[in-house]
Amino acid sequence: MRHGNKINHLGRKYGHRAALLKNLAAALFVHKRIETTVAKAKELRGYVEPLVTKAKDNTTHSRRTAFSYLQDKEATKELFDVIAPKVGNRPGGYTRIVRLGQRLGDAAEMVIIELVDFNETYVTKATKAAEPKKKTRRSGAAKKSEAAQVVEEKVEEVKEEATASAEEKTEE
Repeated sequence: MRHGNKINHLGRKYGHRAALLKNLAAALFVHKRIETTVAKAKELRGYVEPLVTKAKDNTTHSRRTAFSYLQDKEATKELFDVIAPKVGNRPGGYTRIVRLGQRLGDAAEMVIIELVDFNETYVTKATKAAEPKKKTRRSGAAKKSEAAQVVEEKVEEVKEEATASAEEKTEE
């Protein structure tokens, strides 16, 4: 019986499953988004989220711990230098799983698992508030006429200065 055994073995022995999760995690950190099956994505989420939390504390010990989980220098560097600063204020939930449909060959349910802060199509309310709002002009003609008046006044001042300097030259 499987009392209390809540891990999904993914049809693999321990060594194969550990290698699979290391490779999926490294690919996720490097590419920020990968396509896989639902079962693998759900297991990967539980593997990746503690690593991102550990990466917030950028110390030598946490880097070595993350490297022991990933076994990939580029993925570890990306995790600490790019991902951790961007998710520094987020309390958790660093990944998103989006269902795609079934794979043609074996009808396996496919998903995209991605890092939440690296998808530009989903804009949160916080980022919208940070962006400057576009100004709408409803009475554009009135504003244009005011701007035109200012420009005309400056042109007249420049002409007056030019004629004054020309008169001074003729007097000399």
